[in-house]
Amino acid sequence: MKNISVIGAGTMGNGIAHVFAQNGFSVTLIDLNTAQLEKAIATIGKNLDRQIAKGTLTENEKSSTLKNITIVSDVSEGIKKADLVVEAATENIDLKLKIFKQLDDAAPQGCILATNTSSISITKIAAATKRPELVIGMHFMNPVPVMKLVEIINGYATKKEVTDTVVELSKQLGKVPCAVNDYPGFIANRILMPMINEAIYSLYEGVAGVEEIDTVMKLGMAHPMGPLQLADFIGLDVCHSILKVLHDGFGNPKYAPCPLLVNMVMAGKLGVKSGEGFYKYEAERKGWVVSERFGRYRDDNLQG
Repeated sequence: MKNISVIGAGTMGNGIAHVFAQNGFSVTLIDLNTAQLEKAIATIGKNLDRQIAKGTLTENEKSSTLKNITIVSDVSEGIKKADLVVEAATENIDLKLKIFKQLDDAAPQGCILATNTSSISITKIAAATKRPELVIGMHFMNPVPVMKLVEIINGYATKKEVTDTVVELSKQLGKVPCAVNDYPGFIANRILMPMINEAIYSLYEGVAGVEEIDTVMKLGMAHPMGPLQLADFIGLDVCHSILKVLHDGFGNPKYAPCPLLVNMVMAGKLGVKSGEGFYKYEAERKGWVVSERFGRYRDDNLQG
């Protein structure tokens, strides 16, 4: 596999393009929004500069990485030579089904179609194609250039040879692949989202404040960040969507999104992306404070 096409130039898409390109693959980054493509290339450049500053990358390697990326705004054009397509569009089932129908029509015979979905059924996505045996989940963690895990999800019809290929490919990226089966939330979010939801319930019920909840989990459970800060980082709208997938998929009330989470999403308080969630994120990005709604706290050692 040499030619990789990535659908979607947002946070996950540009990160996926970055790691493939840095490891010598020819990458076509595709997005209908040309401004988003230009922004993605700028973001990749900044992230490569951070690696240079840390001494993990050279200027020549940065140049080679950027040369390995081509940006395209036409999906059919961008995937015509692809060995693997990784879809990293918004976590919306209708959009993903539409994209996969288009990919199936335009991608070369034998091309593997992967989705970076964090919770949506691979089997359902695969059913939108005439090649369900070549459809697989390839769930990267955010930020992609830093996080080692790739959760690889087998759909009902995914061939073992496809799984083996994607596992090996992930290793070539310096990642640690973990293959799982296709049930709501897979493994990562089936475990993570109920924890985040329970933390939000603890706040909602007045058991503890934002600072206290996150501190207990950081210092008591050795988590690098607390569940409420992590929810802000993921996006409260994304957390809400994943919990709905779990709730709908299992029919178990334990997965129902906390009413506080529902209200915050409706109010547009989505976390880092909107500037406020459980924390406020300052424009100068020098730190964060707990939203005044929940009390106030600042930690200058953490980045907003």
